[in-house]
Amino acid sequence: MQSQPIRRVMSGVLAAASVITLVTVGLPAATAAPAPVLQAPPTGSEALAKYRELAAQAEKLNEDFLKAQADLDAKQGELDKATGDVTAAKDQGAKASEDRKKFQTEVDKFAGASFTGGVQLNKLSALLSGTSTRDFLDRSSALEVLATGKNAAMDNLTGAVRQADDAAAKATDAARRAQEARDAAAKLTEDIKAKQKTLDEQIEQVKAADRNLSAADRAAQRDTGGKAPVVKAPTAAAQTAVDAALSRLGKPYVWGATGPDSFDCSGLLLWSYKKAGITLPRNSAAQAQFGTPVPRDQLQPGDLVAYYSPVSHIGMYLGDGKMVHAPTSGDVVKISPLQSQYAGATRPTA
Repeated sequence: MQSQPIRRVMSGVLAAASVITLVTVGLPAATAAPAPVLQAPPTGSEALAKYRELAAQAEKLNEDFLKAQADLDAKQGELDKATGDVTAAKDQGAKASEDRKKFQTEVDKFAGASFTGGVQLNKLSALLSGTSTRDFLDRSSALEVLATGKNAAMDNLTGAVRQADDAAAKATDAARRAQEARDAAAKLTEDIKAKQKTLDEQIEQVKAADRNLSAADRAAQRDTGGKAPVVKAPTAAAQTAVDAALSRLGKPYVWGATGPDSFDCSGLLLWSYKKAGITLPRNSAAQAQFGTPVPRDQLQPGDLVAYYSPVSHIGMYLGDGKMVHAPTSGDVVKISPLQSQYAGATRPTA
């Protein structure tokens, strides 16, 4: 049989458990924020749908062209650095060569100084040829100075030889890197020419399709999606970028343009975030890798939202499932819902 104190303790535990259960049951279950809904972009008339299809292809070619240019700039930077390294290594080698000659002369001088006045310079000869204890101490002291100087000269010569060898190895490596960068840059230059030609041909198709658009089609392209909303971004940088992008509503899409009066998709984000002191990469694929990846249910105003795989279009999230972006040729900077070709998002940081 349980004692009275034990029964009281058990009763208290059971009562506390009942209260905890009631409180827990009474609380609403925590739920994650729903991810913004993705919508298919409007197609409009058959002519407008065909136009937008051609324009989207041109936009992808344009982004590929911009990426190739960025790659070429990077290779040119590698070439410039490697060329500078070659020059620095040659300068280091020349100095090391001069030092080696100088220290070799000093070592040769000590090597030729085995005898002075016909007397071999060692402590035994100093003792035998000296006339007094003072004479011996003086000669021994002089020998110590000579030995120290000889060791220093040998160390200097060894160091100079090592530096010369190191400089030669650096020069060889830098020359190899320079040649590789030069070859890659030449290949990229040819690639850029080919991409530019393909893009120009696609643009001509877009222009031809543009002639088939009706007044209603053109009005649909000029629609900005409404007035700029009041957006509260989580950081000062994101707020500046969002405000900058929204200030460009209605500005035309132009391939390769970075503002302030016309933009392509990545150019709009580049310009907007530059106002916030953050420099994004030039093309959409690189922008989609810039910053911290963000799940769709955690999007915040200012985040970059990317489309297609591989990425060839990008916009800026505003909240409420909407973004601001420069869609494609013939269109303008506008507000649109997040679209069904959504590929991911990143959050730029300084």
